[in-house]
Amino acid sequence: MSILSRRQFLLTSTAASGLVMVHPFSASAAAGQAHLRLLCTTDLHCHIRPYDYYADKPVDTVGLSRTANLIEGVRAEATNTMTFDNGDYMQGNPMADYIAYSKGMKEGDTHPVIAAMNVLGYDCGTLGNHEFNYGMDFLGLVNAKAGYPLVCANFAHKLGASPREDDLYLDPYIILDRELTDGAGNKLPIKVGVIGFVPPQIMEWDRGHLEGKYNTRDIVQAGAAWVPQMREEGADIVVALAHTGIDAGGQSEGMENAALYLAGVEGIDVVITGHQHLNFPGKDFEGPGIDNDKGTLMGKPAVQAGFWGNHMGLIDLMLEHDGNAWKIATHSSEIRPIFKRGEDRSITALTTDYAPVLHSSDQVHEATLKYVRAKVGETSAPLYSYFALVADDPSVQIVSNAQLWYVKKLLEDTPEGKLPLLSAAAPFKAGGRGGPDYYTDVPKGPLAIKNVADLYLYPNTLQAVKVTGAQVKDWLERSAGMFNHVPAGSSDALLLNPDFPSYNFDVIDGVTYKIDITQPAKFDKDGAVVNPETNRIVDLQFEGKPIDPKAEFVIATNNYRAGGGGNFPGADGSTVLYRAPDTNRDVIVRYIHDKGTVSPQADANWSFAPAKGTTVLFETGPKAQTYLEDVKSRGLDIEPVTGGEGGFARYRISL
Repeated sequence: MSILSRRQFLLTSTAASGLVMVHPFSASAAAGQAHLRLLCTTDLHCHIRPYDYYADKPVDTVGLSRTANLIEGVRAEATNTMTFDNGDYMQGNPMADYIAYSKGMKEGDTHPVIAAMNVLGYDCGTLGNHEFNYGMDFLGLVNAKAGYPLVCANFAHKLGASPREDDLYLDPYIILDRELTDGAGNKLPIKVGVIGFVPPQIMEWDRGHLEGKYNTRDIVQAGAAWVPQMREEGADIVVALAHTGIDAGGQSEGMENAALYLAGVEGIDVVITGHQHLNFPGKDFEGPGIDNDKGTLMGKPAVQAGFWGNHMGLIDLMLEHDGNAWKIATHSSEIRPIFKRGEDRSITALTTDYAPVLHSSDQVHEATLKYVRAKVGETSAPLYSYFALVADDPSVQIVSNAQLWYVKKLLEDTPEGKLPLLSAAAPFKAGGRGGPDYYTDVPKGPLAIKNVADLYLYPNTLQAVKVTGAQVKDWLERSAGMFNHVPAGSSDALLLNPDFPSYNFDVIDGVTYKIDITQPAKFDKDGAVVNPETNRIVDLQFEGKPIDPKAEFVIATNNYRAGGGGNFPGADGSTVLYRAPDTNRDVIVRYIHDKGTVSPQADANWSFAPAKGTTVLFETGPKAQTYLEDVKSRGLDIEPVTGGEGGFARYRISL
């Protein structure tokens, strides 16, 4: 099989109708050869329109209506196309929450993201992990109106003795009968097999909805079991819709990001991956079996098309018919962005809206605006997350305050109510993959639902766990993996570990502590112990005294963390003391209603341990300058420097 580099992509020719962009496969296809283009979206998270409901303004960086224009453009260029969605389609912004929590869904209703996707006429889709956030009844109502089949091979009502004996929630795969036009204009049938997968970790992340009623199987194991049957049923090519990411660190059973090893399953021809909100081909992945230039995983064409509609995935296949079946002769992979960011941090749109998709959500868009603009209270201080990864932060503080307020009332007059109460919360919007504008920034004054949604992005429910003092320390040691190891005396070392997500950087309120980054991290980015003797968390105190490792504490947190999300010590599902019926976001709204005016100034309960002669570099959004003096007043020795990349601003911190 030969491979076309994605750098060779387009040929230009002049036709009677004007300038036409012709792919080399189409230009060279002869009789018995056909060019098939596979288009895909992934991790839309209900971003139908180019609108940021948290900031309440139009943007050019998100939106299926923009991606749809790319899709329609490619369809117009090509004789043969198919379009797929790779999951995480219905949750992830205030419109999604408005539908789930305020407007509601009843039988016969069409969810706005399904309405938009139906306009585009997808061929097939699969489930993502966030599809389960609102519960199984809601999921069923949403999917009932999809105008395309949904498949998933590793999510079941009950597991059998082998994958093919599982009582699956959806069909594991589908064989789509399509017709291809070859290079000579002949029409020939083809059978395209499509199989889907979801991360097994949904059983931890949405335990409350799934435990005791459903189960999952290892992705690669499920693929290896079902693909031979797809071939037996006549599939010419097999496309894997894999809502799982790419990890070259070695295969293990039940792994979350298994796309690379799934690509190694015999009989799979194409892998559409996602979940990580990253880009492939590109610069985000490297390692054995990963070829960014050719756009392949284990030699198979593959894509990961970002998130929120910011990219469209495109795989081009040159197919040859041997008289009996189609085979892939040549292939190429690429992702097409909807915008570009200039060196001056400016955003330039690379496409416009596809009007039918945009207009499919006009009414619900207006209703969502009313929903997010509703006032719930006041704040006496600004809420921002620009420095949330380097200092105690007001956007995290208000979440902790609300969780403490809620759980304290719940545990009144119970034995556990006499235990010390702590609260764990993490910054969700802290730049990173979201870019230099991806921060919370709420001014002093009125607070609306959109501001609360901005503080807490996910529809998690509040839970409380009972842990020991030793587990409190290790919980914080796990969080401290956010920072690179910086030996004492280092000059301008990079502070943050880019592979460590900000939502795993828990700050625990109710204790005081320092983080010594001159020590190696005890845990790696996945929560595995790598340096058992290290101690990054120093001077850990409760009520002014060193914490007792054997003492018991209650920590207010969310269902994701309490159920094992992030692999935190003391949070594996077995320590859950209370499962609240309310979302963390609702708890924050109730807290603000109760207080009328909140005062969320950070209490500086954590800081970096001093390290004489040591400086580190930290990147954040350019608007951070507004709050520089505020964060310096809390003891952080920080100053702006030049050199930020990708629109970020760079700062130097002296330890």
